[in-house]
Amino acid sequence: MQLSSFLQRFNEPETLKMAKLGRELRAQGIDIIDLSLGEPDFDTPVHIKEAAIKAIQDNWSHYTPVPGFLDLREAVCTKFKRDNDLDYKPEHIVASTGAKQSLANAILALVDEGDEVLIPTPFWVTYSELVKIARGKVVEIHSTTEQGFKITAQQLEAAITPKTKLFLFSSPCNPSGAVYSREELASLVTVFKKYPGIYILADEIYEYINFVGKHESMAQFPDIKDRVILVNGLSKGFAMTGWRLGYIAANVEVAKACEKVQGQFTSGPNSIAQKAAVTALTTDLRPSREMTKEFERRRERVLELIKDIPGVICSKPDGAFYVFPDVSYYYGKTDGENSIANAADLSMYLLNKAHVSSVMGDAFGEPKCVRFSFANSMEKIEEGWRRIKEALGKLS
Repeated sequence: MQLSSFLQRFNEPETLKMAKLGRELRAQGIDIIDLSLGEPDFDTPVHIKEAAIKAIQDNWSHYTPVPGFLDLREAVCTKFKRDNDLDYKPEHIVASTGAKQSLANAILALVDEGDEVLIPTPFWVTYSELVKIARGKVVEIHSTTEQGFKITAQQLEAAITPKTKLFLFSSPCNPSGAVYSREELASLVTVFKKYPGIYILADEIYEYINFVGKHESMAQFPDIKDRVILVNGLSKGFAMTGWRLGYIAANVEVAKACEKVQGQFTSGPNSIAQKAAVTALTTDLRPSREMTKEFERRRERVLELIKDIPGVICSKPDGAFYVFPDVSYYYGKTDGENSIANAADLSMYLLNKAHVSSVMGDAFGEPKCVRFSFANSMEKIEEGWRRIKEALGKLS
């Protein structure tokens, strides 16, 4: 069978690949501790589930408008005003089947063959692959642990060329947990103001999982707001990963372009998820805040456990639910049976020997690092890091 060459343009997400390998080992009866997937280990709050049940009982079971129900788009606007002091109207909003589709819509609507897309490292694994699907060119801007995995205005400007079309980043960041302050965003904005042809795609899916205070949005700066496409969703902040609902806020032209793209892929998103999302976005945020407090407690414990492991260098994440340590100290080492040459080897070693799943840093644009999630119970986290320490201790 000869399949399309389209499939050669991009790779399977390493996050999903590691989860699949973990499930296969678990099916063999092996106790795998999952520190790989980016999914809150909490259930959707009761008041949101009740809204979904009511929507089913009220027969919201038919096709939905491509950009989403009007009341959902109004709820998104309400959320932006309440949380971010941003003014949007429903025509600026497009709801999609998850924030991943929102990102895909925007990239396919903006990027032509040969256009350059600037992506600071580390970045979520899907960013680069979506750019490749659109036949764009990924241009990585490398940050470091010492920089807190945040780029400077000087780095941004040095990466811009006449072919630059889009800047794509997340804050809070998956995988590093880096959170840009208002001052840091403002410094990047001074560069964007010089280059009016560049759009900014800002992934804010981890907005509520922020350990340092108020979330700062790139769209708060009036001079560039019209060029900013905000991406957000319900998965992380409301523990609604399986509900599959994301959304964008953008200028009307971009929003209509995303609606056109989506109309040929999935049409409108799930009706019941939309009705539940109206409740999630406009009512009680205490469950989200409590979840974030628990993630912060786990973060502190993980950082304590990492301090006891020789050679592992880890910056403190200010948001999301990951640590992204530099583990290159172990490259070139062996336990006599397994040799570690890179992050992929180390992730597989930990999976097969410690029975802990992680994700290699190469997938995020940082080959010295490995991503570990703390979206798991404290008991599992402590046992997972005990196993990791023991396994790494066997390498010399």
